[in-house]
Amino acid sequence: MSDHLPDLFWPGDERAGGLMGSPALLEAMVRVEGAWLAALVAAGVAPPAAAAGLDRPHGLGALVGPDDVAPLASGAEAGGNPVIGLVALLRERAEARDADTARWLHRGLTSQDVLDTALLLCTRDAVAEVRGQLTAQVARLAELADEHTGTVMAGRTLTQHAVPFTFGLKAAGWLSGVLDADEALAALRWPVQLGGAAGTRAAWVELAADLPEPEGVAAALAADVAARLGLAAADPWHTTRTPITRVGDALVGCTDAWGRLANDVLTLSRPELGELSEGTGGGSSTMPHKANPVLSTLVRRAALTTPQLGATLHLAAAESVDERADGGWHAEWATLRDLARRTVVAAAHATDLLAGLRVHADRMRAHHDAAAADLHAEQRTMAGLAGRTPSAHYLGVSSRLVGATVARARQHLDHPTPLPHLEENR
Repeated sequence: MSDHLPDLFWPGDERAGGLMGSPALLEAMVRVEGAWLAALVAAGVAPPAAAAGLDRPHGLGALVGPDDVAPLASGAEAGGNPVIGLVALLRERAEARDADTARWLHRGLTSQDVLDTALLLCTRDAVAEVRGQLTAQVARLAELADEHTGTVMAGRTLTQHAVPFTFGLKAAGWLSGVLDADEALAALRWPVQLGGAAGTRAAWVELAADLPEPEGVAAALAADVAARLGLAAADPWHTTRTPITRVGDALVGCTDAWGRLANDVLTLSRPELGELSEGTGGGSSTMPHKANPVLSTLVRRAALTTPQLGATLHLAAAESVDERADGGWHAEWATLRDLARRTVVAAAHATDLLAGLRVHADRMRAHHDAAAADLHAEQRTMAGLAGRTPSAHYLGVSSRLVGATVARARQHLDHPTPLPHLEENR
């Protein structure tokens, strides 16, 4: 369920659905609390009766729902984060039926443990959606590059004619960027954040003091929670914000790749060029002849705005202090939400853009031929240095480059890195 109203400020936002929405974050925080309580019981730290609330249908998730988002959000101001109010609400609602569940809920955790881990769970869902779109884009771009290996056009540098080029090589360049983006997402790690108040896990050791090897119990608790959530076991990372900035960088890398693609489409779809066009152009409120490249425009919008969001994550990381930052940590939450949602929306727009992209090879050839003298100027210079007549073609190793990139794409499609779906771990 999405908590986002239709967004007049960001056309297409509805494509992200409920990803990174408040209900999704609420659900993820409850999952973290439930996994922690289950681990306490399994380790023998908490009594078996503490699991009563977990054993009921839908576990702790039955105690709260989307209707609780608004009051929890309003109450979060008092403590600076939504976890404090959530824990109080869960305990209040569990108390009447499951007193031991209420008593042991959240014991040994801190707000940062719950919120950081929940944020990664939510972001991982968004990344899975983006990677699904990237897979479709890789397939389409490989098809375009292969089909147009020999489609000649004018190569342009700094807006001016340079040398002969092919649209297949241009599509291969787009493809390389998309492949790089997906590989960066696939390389992300999703470490659980569990450390207690200051990352020492001292409360856990104290809770396990009557058990053999309390420190070993503490390590086992972290590993158990990570496994229950489908995350990687990790030492506490509190104010070392690398897991957040890496995700941000990978998402920005996606919009970088799509921005390059969209800019080419916007330029080459100008009426005076007409070498490319979107499958379905957008209309104008006053000029009925227009078929605006709306998808490319919206993709470019994302590419122009996501780097600043990524920069905010880095600034927040650099400003982290002590064992929980006073403001830097708080600045990440909405920033990461906006970055992830905008990347999801741009992914969908880029997929649609490529699916309907029209290549006007005749226009490409006409422009190439009209500028042939300029496009082959370098060739004449090279041939003159070699003391011979220019060759019939001047495309260098273009076809080899296209072939290598298409082969990389096919390898990528045949042996994909598994998508990070949360449902597999519930």
